[in-house]
Amino acid sequence: MPSVILVTGAATGIGHLTARTLAAAGHTVYASMRDIAGRNAGRVRELRAWSAAHGHNLRAVELDVLSQASADAAVQTVLADHGRLDVIVHNAGHLVVGPTEAFTPEEIARVFDTNVLGTQRVNKAVLPVMRAQQSGLVLWVGSTTTRGGFPPFIGPYAAAKAAMDSLAVTLSYELARFGIETSIVVPGAFTQGTAHFPNAGRPADATTVAAYARYNGLMDQIGAKLGALMPPDADPQAVADDIARIVGLPTGTRPFRSVTDFLDDGAGAVTEVAERVREEFAARIGIADLLKPSLPALA
Repeated sequence: MPSVILVTGAATGIGHLTARTLAAAGHTVYASMRDIAGRNAGRVRELRAWSAAHGHNLRAVELDVLSQASADAAVQTVLADHGRLDVIVHNAGHLVVGPTEAFTPEEIARVFDTNVLGTQRVNKAVLPVMRAQQSGLVLWVGSTTTRGGFPPFIGPYAAAKAAMDSLAVTLSYELARFGIETSIVVPGAFTQGTAHFPNAGRPADATTVAAYARYNGLMDQIGAKLGALMPPDADPQAVADDIARIVGLPTGTRPFRSVTDFLDDGAGAVTEVAERVREEFAARIGIADLLKPSLPALA
């Protein structure tokens, strides 16, 4: 059965590809982004034209994950149109690059605001709807940085992604008895096909950045090495395809975590062990039923 889906951060990159792929699979998809009447108006026109040309149901909706009012309004738009929301795809995020010392606490807080608190704002809007429905899928777009190898100079981003991942795991238990399922899709690094690195933020403290001059060229060196290791078929479309695959599976059969990593940075191997340990510990403390969505038996 086709789902009604909201995708955050759908203006570019994986979010954009995901919105298109889900719509092409027959779902009703709301591609959310900021400023749809302004700087993203061209992208909205392009999405609408593509949707009409192919007979898909892909719509743009205003959503700034930094605003609770914006998140609430976006969800209300979906509900006004369809009366339900089946899937939320937490994709919105922002990368920053630079020496960790050079970032002020306020700059790091802004990274967490987008990558972590943004998901909480959207959840505050979405989860009451799903709890009332007693159904839904919360799908998180994570990062292999949380369990695999990753380079220096992306410290605040990696820390924020790890925090988001932890929230996703905790919420999975807390939502299971409402019939709400959780999946975490874990993309590895991509050297092409997204604007992740070109659009990355930088610390404003140029003096501290300059103090790390002995590392000059390291990120270019790492980028060149990653590019050389990346197979020619490495495309972020694979992440969008995996998301569509998971959405299309029956409730209760979806993987809790799915890694798409063309470089093999180790996240897949660590995930195998970590998931076994997580499931075993849940059984030991008597919450194995929370590993899958379920509804309490009626008295």
